[in-house]
Amino acid sequence: MADFNKILDAGDVDGGIINVVVEIPAGSSHKIEWNRDLAVFELDRIDPQIFAKPCNYGFIPQTLDEDGDELDALILTEQPLPTGIFLKAKVIGVMKFVDDGEVDDKIVVVPADDRDTGNAYNSLEDLPKQLINQLEFHFSHYKDLKKAGTTVVESWGDVAQAKEVIKESIQRWKDL
Repeated sequence: MADFNKILDAGDVDGGIINVVVEIPAGSSHKIEWNRDLAVFELDRIDPQIFAKPCNYGFIPQTLDEDGDELDALILTEQPLPTGIFLKAKVIGVMKFVDDGEVDDKIVVVPADDRDTGNAYNSLEDLPKQLINQLEFHFSHYKDLKKAGTTVVESWGDVAQAKEVIKESIQRWKDL
C-alpha cells in the first residue's frame, strides 16, 4: 500500500481543490483510521450501528490538526466511497468541532468533478439544511454511549475559513 503522506500533498488549497483519502465509507460503523507510523489503514473500533457515518470520512495528506492527527474531511457523495482511494475534492466549508476538549475540525468537501449533481455544491449554503442538521447531530452525539457530552459542533465556516484551517494544518505538518 502506498504511504499517502509521501505520495500526495494537500493539493491546491488556494484553488480550493485538495487531495482527500477515504478512511470510512458512508453508512459504516467501522472506525477505520490511517496509521501514519505503519502507513496502513487500521480498524480502531466498531461503533454502535445507530452511529454509522452519515457521509464518507477521510483525511487530507501532509496535514496535522490540533489533535495531532491528519486533518479530517467529510466527503459528500450519493454513494459510499471505498476505504483506501483518494480523490480530488472541492472545499465547500468547515465544521468547527471539539472532541474531548481538543480541536478536531472537519473540512467539508465534494468531488471536484461531480457530474451527478452537475457540480452544484460550491458552499455549505448549497447543501440541504437537513443534511447539515444530520451531520451536526451525528458528530454531537456519536460518542454518547461511551462518553456523553464530549463532542461539540461549535460552528460552521465558509470556504475561506476552511482554507485557513487547511493552511494552518499544513504548517503544523511541516513543523513536525
